[in-house]
Amino acid sequence: MNSKYVVNIGRQLGSGGREIGEKLAARLDIGFYDKELIRLASEESGLCREFFEKADERTSQGIIGGLFGMRFPFVSDGAMPTTNCLSNDALFKVQSDVIRRLAAERSCLFVGRCADYILRDHPRCVNVFISGSDEERIGRICRMYSVSEHTAEEMMAKEDKKRSEYYNYYSYKMWGAAASYHLCIDSSILGIDATVDFVEQFVRKRLGL
Repeated sequence: MNSKYVVNIGRQLGSGGREIGEKLAARLDIGFYDKELIRLASEESGLCREFFEKADERTSQGIIGGLFGMRFPFVSDGAMPTTNCLSNDALFKVQSDVIRRLAAERSCLFVGRCADYILRDHPRCVNVFISGSDEERIGRICRMYSVSEHTAEEMMAKEDKKRSEYYNYYSYKMWGAAASYHLCIDSSILGIDATVDFVEQFVRKRLGL
């Protein structure tokens, strides 16, 4: 049996999902990937990191605006094939290939970026969604970014909209809906560390670790 496994975490902004994922990965002693995927996708494709940063968890808008509306070649095996438009879809494919490669090489935990859909055929995976109360999320955003409650509310609404559109577009599922995941949990109920405990127990039980 394949001993490698994957944990995929979706999260609302301010829910502590990234922190929970990082702590969980450390406890399970597996690779942790969030923003690191942008650097890896850039290195493996030979494309500028800025392309991936601008497209990060955003749906296809046709061609990325401004400079990104130009056509650039994808370099493969030293050859220069016909040029491809650098749409968000094209960059999503590059990042998807990186996620699949990492999951094939070792056990991993991925945060966001539709990793649960990309790895839907992986034989051993657990898909988790982390939410939180508006009050807890706003408080955390204020502390993390040193902004007012009003600004935190605006950030929360904007980021959740972006993430849901991205997930729904690429996965054909509903972001944050219970049917899309194996486990949905509100981190504001137990707190960050106890949520890590709970999710760890769930992962170990589901995968027989």
